[in-house]
Amino acid sequence: MMDCTEYRRRLLSDPGHPNADMLGHVANCHDCTRYTERALHFEGRLERALQVGVAGFSAVRAVTAGAAGSGQRRRRSRLRRRGFAIAASVVLATCAAGALWLAAPSRSLAAAVVDHMAGEPDAWARTDVPVPPPQLDAVMREAGAHLKSGAGLVSYVHSCEFRGNRVPHLVVQTADGPVTVMVLAHESVRRDVSFDEHGFRGVIVPVPHHGSLAVLEHTPDADPKTIDAVAARVMGALDWGS
Repeated sequence: MMDCTEYRRRLLSDPGHPNADMLGHVANCHDCTRYTERALHFEGRLERALQVGVAGFSAVRAVTAGAAGSGQRRRRSRLRRRGFAIAASVVLATCAAGALWLAAPSRSLAAAVVDHMAGEPDAWARTDVPVPPPQLDAVMREAGAHLKSGAGLVSYVHSCEFRGNRVPHLVVQTADGPVTVMVLAHESVRRDVSFDEHGFRGVIVPVPHHGSLAVLEHTPDADPKTIDAVAARVMGALDWGS
């Protein structure tokens, strides 16, 4: 049976031609349905941007041909400037489309984190009771890691199904309230991705060679400094055994 990772890989490689396995998977997967909607919306924006690029290159060729046939230096100079301006607009459109393409997976990952957290309301309790160390160690082993004491008081730990993989879901208590951390060893981001959706505010930070961390709060006045501090503490407390 196709999993989420394989479905999304095939979708991004050829979004216009899903096969029967893909259709069967997305019909029974809420997360992949949302992912598909976002991907196809982006695909339409990308196609429109590239159409602007094709039209721009055609105009550059037309301007260049007109300039070659003219014997007047001033006209050639004016047409050349017009050609450069059109070419510059094409480059900008292409760069913008590329930036959207690179950002799309990160936006989809943030949305998936928020969707997942909305289904676990019990994780947000304030408490000073830590989870038993053996329970924490067992969940962290599934991600190939160990969490040292520097992370702070971990009051909740669970091994969750997330985008086709089991991932540790932790809650770290702070003076500002509980902060959730998801250890996403199978999800990579190029740089920090901040998000603020549906009452959840947080950041996804890259972990070199080990995926990423999603760190978030669920309060109207969530403090980005608290989120960043927890991300740094957990990052420093993670021991990957290599």
